[in-house]
Amino acid sequence: MAASANRKRVGVLALQGDFQAHERALRRAGAEAVEVRSAADLEGVEGLIIPGGESTTMMKLLEEEKLLNPLREFGRKRPIFGTCAGAILLASDVANPPQASLGLMDMEVERNAYGRQLDSRIARLHVAASKAEGEAESEGVESDMEAVFIRAPIIRRVGQDANVLASYQGDPVLVEQGRHLAATFHPELTEDSRVHLMFLRKIT
Repeated sequence: MAASANRKRVGVLALQGDFQAHERALRRAGAEAVEVRSAADLEGVEGLIIPGGESTTMMKLLEEEKLLNPLREFGRKRPIFGTCAGAILLASDVANPPQASLGLMDMEVERNAYGRQLDSRIARLHVAASKAEGEAESEGVESDMEAVFIRAPIIRRVGQDANVLASYQGDPVLVEQGRHLAATFHPELTEDSRVHLMFLRKIT
């Protein structure tokens, strides 16, 4: 598994949230993890992970660090993987309540949509094979995996260019669109590296 990553250099947005768990997951997958806190830190990284956390707080920190436009520009050229709050930031439309986002994926996300009684849970997901940007057909095999949900958002709509790789209770929870990937669960909280490897395949 690790050999397939070819020591790709991946940034992890390190302003808020459990970014260190993503760093460990990237290392398990055979990549180099780099903490990103400024626009200058984006130089030299081949992809970026936006971790879970609190999306409103994260947006304020991005504004304070003048990172919003650099991240949008980065996302027009390089892959970004957002988990939970990171998925919210990637969306074109955010509800409950509405908030600004990077708008890099054509999807509508509703924040904290499951309610307090289901704030945290573990589920089994059937995950379809991903398709890296530019590939004519999907590679890899479909598989089942454990998914950790923590105050998860719900993806209410995906655009026609998006590919739903996994669903839970009828809602998309793992979506790719071109070079980008979004998950409403936390793959970094398990020892399973397959979702991170899926993202690494998008880095060319």
